Amino acid sequence: MRVQTEKGEIWISNEVFTNVTGAAATNCFGVKGMAFRSKKDGLVHLLRREAMSKGVHLMFHEEDNAVSIELHIIVEHGVNLAAVGRAIIEEVRYVVNKITGMEVREVNVCIDSMMAH
Repeated sequence: MRVQTEKGEIWISNEVFTNVTGAAATNCFGVKGMAFRSKKDGLVHLLRREAMSKGVHLMFHEEDNAVSIELHIIVEHGVNLAAVGRAIIEEVRYVVNKITGMEVREVNVCIDSMMAH
């Protein structure tokens, strides 16, 4: 991913970008972690910290230096799903913009599963 600034270009790898995004999402209240749906068995798996980038899908819009983000998450049982989703959207927008300087066009949160405490 390339970020254009008034002083030059900054290149950020997809891995760094997805790790920043995943960390922002998993720091929100009620989030157990990032999710990954196995193509082999169709089951949703909770990703370990080092693999959480698999639950993040990015689309870069070079024409206006923006990004669209899709997150797949697992939440704790009993939380308010709408409130958790709103908190994730706000946190991810803020953190991604602060760290990368990119505009976040949209954040879509997919709640793939719920787990007990």
